[in-house]
Amino acid sequence: MHPMLTIATRAARAAGQTIMRAYTELDKVEVDSKGLNDFVTSVDKEAEATITYQIRKSYPDHTIVGEEDGENRGSNKDYVWIVDPLDGTNNFVRGIPHFAVSIAVQYKGKIEVAVIYDPVREELFSAVRGQGAKVNDFRLRVTGVNELAHTMIGTGFPFKSRQHTETYMNILGEVFPVCADIRRAGSAALDLAYVAAGRLDGFFEIGLKPWDIAAGDLICREAGGTVTDFTGNHNYLTSGNVVAGSPKVTSELVKIMRPLLNDGLKR
Repeated sequence: MHPMLTIATRAARAAGQTIMRAYTELDKVEVDSKGLNDFVTSVDKEAEATITYQIRKSYPDHTIVGEEDGENRGSNKDYVWIVDPLDGTNNFVRGIPHFAVSIAVQYKGKIEVAVIYDPVREELFSAVRGQGAKVNDFRLRVTGVNELAHTMIGTGFPFKSRQHTETYMNILGEVFPVCADIRRAGSAALDLAYVAAGRLDGFFEIGLKPWDIAAGDLICREAGGTVTDFTGNHNYLTSGNVVAGSPKVTSELVKIMRPLLNDGLKR
């Protein structure tokens, strides 16, 4: 196993234990607001500290970028760990059992290692660049569908980017009639992992952060999927606007979206 995958897996499982302990006593979890419809809990912070501790034990000089603590700069800037300690905080706070730990390792700007851990189902999605993707010990592969008919598409409402609501609803209005069904589950990391696993045929969302996307990006691509932004380019880690799926599904979704994009989503 890739040594950094070993550490990422260990860190994700340790954070998962922290999260699940708290999940049994939700009434004791402290919840604060970071902004409009953006919440952070004491568990997010504790889980991120757990991950940072595990990384620092083995790689004290690497840089860590986390959702809660921001950039924890190390002397080695070539290696960057991109961490979301609890993706799906709103689900967690309300007792909905659908959330995950997401960890990606970037080397000189390229994501090399990725782990997404669902502590409720004890599913560990992982990938190493050029070596494929797995869930636990099983190989992952995106679905082989060539058209949107009969597909299941995942999405997320732009609840932090409400200026794009009208455009998003227009896109949804065009996608829904041509696919079988749409799911909005509340964790972008798991949505991307589910695309890799063939549970979803495609996925799109507006206004995500790098830690929401980074691990799922590699896992999806290593499972044979295509990941782009809404214009079909590869600016999604910067823009936060992401489309993923089997190559044909991604292409079809982008084809629908392009004519509907407002200026803010064309970047």
